[in-house]
Amino acid sequence: MGKSKKAKSAKIGGDPVSRSAPLAEQILENKTVRLKDRGKARQRQDEDETYVDEKLSRKILDQARLQQEELETEHGNSSKTVKRPTTSLGPAQTEQSDDDEEDLTEHEGKYFENIEIAEEDERALERFMAKDAPARRTLGDIIMEKLTEKQTEVASQMTESGQILPDLDERVIQVYKGVGQILTRYRSGKLPKAFKILPSLRLWEQILYVTEPDKWSAAAMYQATRIFTSNLNAKMAQRFFNLILYPRVRDDIAEFKRLNFHLYMALKKALFKPAAFFKGILLPLCECGTCTLREAVIVGSILAKTTIPVLHSSAALLKIAEMDYNGANSIFMRILLDKKYALPYRVVDAVVYHFLRFQLDKRELPVLWHQCLLTFVQRYKEDLATEQKEAVLDLLRAQTHDSITPEVRRELLNSKSRDTEEPMAS
Repeated sequence: MGKSKKAKSAKIGGDPVSRSAPLAEQILENKTVRLKDRGKARQRQDEDETYVDEKLSRKILDQARLQQEELETEHGNSSKTVKRPTTSLGPAQTEQSDDDEEDLTEHEGKYFENIEIAEEDERALERFMAKDAPARRTLGDIIMEKLTEKQTEVASQMTESGQILPDLDERVIQVYKGVGQILTRYRSGKLPKAFKILPSLRLWEQILYVTEPDKWSAAAMYQATRIFTSNLNAKMAQRFFNLILYPRVRDDIAEFKRLNFHLYMALKKALFKPAAFFKGILLPLCECGTCTLREAVIVGSILAKTTIPVLHSSAALLKIAEMDYNGANSIFMRILLDKKYALPYRVVDAVVYHFLRFQLDKRELPVLWHQCLLTFVQRYKEDLATEQKEAVLDLLRAQTHDSITPEVRRELLNSKSRDTEEPMAS
């Protein structure tokens, strides 16, 4: 007799079952199908894909952090609330928070900088404004002036046949007039493609005036600033900032006594090209002679929050120090000095001379001037020569402040000079 064959068994889902049993009995015996082996294999595969080497992990994290910062800069964090900065003209320094950005679509009609400024502080600053400064031009005035200049220029340029040189095509004018109407109602979403390609056109500035920028919504102005900052070189971006963004910001502050959130973010975006920002917005604001305390505080808060390359800040500080003084200049100088740059000696010397010019000034200087002097001495006292410190000490006898001047004197007397290692003798 042959040997009896043992029933062969196999594993289905990890449980041994008899192959000789009918399929229906196997299903009833196992109740449910459990794919343990496949699950383990998938788990092992996931573990293998999860772990990467340390160098690659660092690169991935760095890129993720950069993308997150860029997204927060452009769109903000909707879970954060806006902290409105306060303005103090006393010795204490105003601290600005970085948690001020939210989704721009949630801020239509809202204002970012709603600051309280005392009337006496504004009147004190007005005493140092230029008396013969020209009247401030609105954005609408500038656009009309530019259009008139262009019409005069085209009318004066004649070809040899005596015909006027061709101007913009009528179809182009109609297209961009329609774009302008869209921008007056723009709140969020995509922009017309015709507007996105505008910076690449040779006559972009002339076509831009056709869209009537003085009628754009604040959200459209922010999107336009993004496009022109990214696609124009520094020189062309400076023209856009100076001719379009700068007067629009001043108009908004003058009318509402605060700045729309979209326009605030537009100024922040403009700082991505610091040279264009300084030449197109900050320096003209200092040179105009009519910059108000409110305007200076709002623009200054953007400078305080943004990292700016030292060379650009040094050049701006040098230019402001050499300008005719008005109270707003002290705000911008104090903010740039408070960034604690390693300034070239030429800039330090220019700031020293800026303060020494007031030794014979009979006017009562505003608190802002004394605050700026204190900040300068605190940050750069060891970069001053002995003669410069002595000159500043002489200045303190002519221009004094009850609480600030003693601090300035103490900082000077208890610090080394750049031409000696010994503190000054009191």
